[in-house]
Amino acid sequence: MDTNLRRRRFLQSASALGLGASLGNWSGLQTITPAHAADLKVGPDAVRFRAEIEPVVAWIEEMPGDRILDVAVEQLKGGLSYRDLLAAVFLAGIRDIKPHPVGFKFHAVLAVNSAHLLAQTAPVTDRLLPLFWALDNFKNSQARDVQEGDWTLGKVDESRLPGPAAARTDFLKAMEDWDAAKADTAVAALCRTSGAAATMEPIWRMAVRDQRNIGHKPIFAAQSWRTLQAIGWQHAEPVLRSLTFGLLDLHGDSRHVPVGPYEANLENAKKIRDDWQTGKADPGATRSLLDTIRQSNPEDVSAEVVRLLNQGAAPESLWDAVALAGNEEMMRKPGIIALHAVTSANSLHFIFSASGDDTTRRLALLQAAGWQPLYRDRNKGAAGAKIDALEAAPPETKGEDAVGEIFAEVNVNRGKAAEKALGYLTHGGSSDLLFAAARRMIIHKGRDSHDYKYGAAAWEECVLASDPKWRAPLAAAMFFNLPGAKTPDNALINRAREAIGRVLGPTRG
Repeated sequence: MDTNLRRRRFLQSASALGLGASLGNWSGLQTITPAHAADLKVGPDAVRFRAEIEPVVAWIEEMPGDRILDVAVEQLKGGLSYRDLLAAVFLAGIRDIKPHPVGFKFHAVLAVNSAHLLAQTAPVTDRLLPLFWALDNFKNSQARDVQEGDWTLGKVDESRLPGPAAARTDFLKAMEDWDAAKADTAVAALCRTSGAAATMEPIWRMAVRDQRNIGHKPIFAAQSWRTLQAIGWQHAEPVLRSLTFGLLDLHGDSRHVPVGPYEANLENAKKIRDDWQTGKADPGATRSLLDTIRQSNPEDVSAEVVRLLNQGAAPESLWDAVALAGNEEMMRKPGIIALHAVTSANSLHFIFSASGDDTTRRLALLQAAGWQPLYRDRNKGAAGAKIDALEAAPPETKGEDAVGEIFAEVNVNRGKAAEKALGYLTHGGSSDLLFAAARRMIIHKGRDSHDYKYGAAAWEECVLASDPKWRAPLAAAMFFNLPGAKTPDNALINRAREAIGRVLGPTRG
């Protein structure tokens, strides 16, 4: 049977498999003309966004949470584009949510791109749900921010902006000094006087240095860049100012030093051979680094990276080990620590790919490997669980039914679900069908930002694995965190359906 036909049949039968009900016909929401939202007041000291997006951000900020979905549907019906709504949700979080700490309520910003990534490949009936979730998540975070002091990103101090020639140097010095005021004006000047890639290079360097906040800093950096790629670089300045402020968060620590092996890795980076990026794929290097991560401290793990690269291993083989180690922590003890072992590694992997600076690329890999023991020691999971020893147990059913069987098993025994997923994939099952179901589960049944963040990051690492044999174990490990078929739909699904019904009339399906 044709793969596309099988996929369509699977999605049509998803409700019967317990994978969520369809929201029906969304044809009325497909227009892409700009919205004409009424201008709402913004405090005189708050940063203002570009004229074309400020009114949309303003109504998102001003609208009560119990009305936000109705108004969003009305705006989409009236011509608001998906891209402008995506931009406005993200920028509302940038202006209204304090990035200290980089986490907790700030996931209203951190998870926007993850929601967007899942929406891009979702069927049309689901495509707007991640954005509606992001809207709802923002309103919840905004309410918490008000309770905690009602922070707002202010205007930049124009009188203190350095000149174009000094912006990069001033930014790096301010970041090294942990001086938020000087870093703020420097990054604004850098953004105004450099191109996108040149602006990001010193930011990438600072994003990889500190594991504080369990790795949220590189996550914030990567998600900021990726979201700007979707909504436009013209929105960069306030985003990078918020990012800079977040990168300087000490999380209550009085020490103005990075957490993790950064200082050691500055020296390790110098020890790597000049032609380190021309190495060969080496499965033995992958296993060697994975074994070292399981039992050694951060400094020794980073030293092992240097040794393997200098022996000729390709960096991609070492990234495979990092991804395997993070997902192994999820197998050992599912939860918030293991989840960030995966999402932080994914963000460092993205920075490695995005940066054009050789030293930053070295540091991204060294830090990604060196951070894994920090997660291992905090997670304190079952030491016996090993991702490369996971046994395959093919489902009893075939095709689409097998996918339904796997997700039904999640609510009974996650380990068994992982074994069935591994068996399904290793016996020729469709990874496209498996992820179509996983995506739908996250959208319909996910409970918080981490479901979106983990799902998008973990699947991306499956795709990026340089050795194809690791893709099935990486995908199988996701079942230690994914929602199951018997998990109730989240409350947003019914609220979204009701909002659509109020604005557009009853939906079909």
